[in-house]
Amino acid sequence: MMEGKQTATPAHRLPAVAEALALAAVPATLVALAAAGVRATAGLTLLVALAALAVALAGFEASRPPLRQLMPTAVLAALAAAGRVLFAPLPDVKPVSAVAIVAGAALGRRSGFVVGALAALLSNFFFGQGPWTPWQMYAWGLVGYIGGVLGERGLLAHDAVLYGWGLLSGLVYGLILNGYHVLGYVQPLTWPAALAACVASLPLDVTHGVATVAFLAAIWLPWGRAIRRVVAKYDL
Repeated sequence: MMEGKQTATPAHRLPAVAEALALAAVPATLVALAAAGVRATAGLTLLVALAALAVALAGFEASRPPLRQLMPTAVLAALAAAGRVLFAPLPDVKPVSAVAIVAGAALGRRSGFVVGALAALLSNFFFGQGPWTPWQMYAWGLVGYIGGVLGERGLLAHDAVLYGWGLLSGLVYGLILNGYHVLGYVQPLTWPAALAACVASLPLDVTHGVATVAFLAAIWLPWGRAIRRVVAKYDL
């Protein structure tokens, strides 16, 4: 699959570094707070997640994507959101991660992030908005962003990497949401309590990852061909 084009100029490197630092700050903050035993940090961790979202989305805007790139990004985000709603009866069987990975690989890491983040926001108008929404936006955005990074390096051409990240993405998504829940709401905050929460969600997270692999197997080639035609036609 064709990877999104990246312009390696100093003006583009700085936002990329800022994005990477902002995205890494979220799990780093969760780990640091857990290690320090800080309790009831829902507000603090939410601010960190919102800041990371703001930096990543600002990076996409600062790249000044033309309308011809905005359109496929918006379409993929809408398809991912609609797919999540369509599969609502099946817990954790959602196409959002797969679509975000495809978007990142085809249109670039920033588009991958935007597709994942917008899919969470849009679909939550059906499932319900709440303090979990920014966390879902961040987690699914991160899945698409890393998919873009792997795609830019040509790694997703290898099935082991493609499906490996698809499977792992479900666990990463679950770990981030678990971290938000445990640090923000589990009282008293103890390592056994945190571990119990993660273990309880593990079957759902594995289901999420396996479903992502299945969706990737279904859409990677046909969607890839369609997006490659758009990329080639409009020189994205």
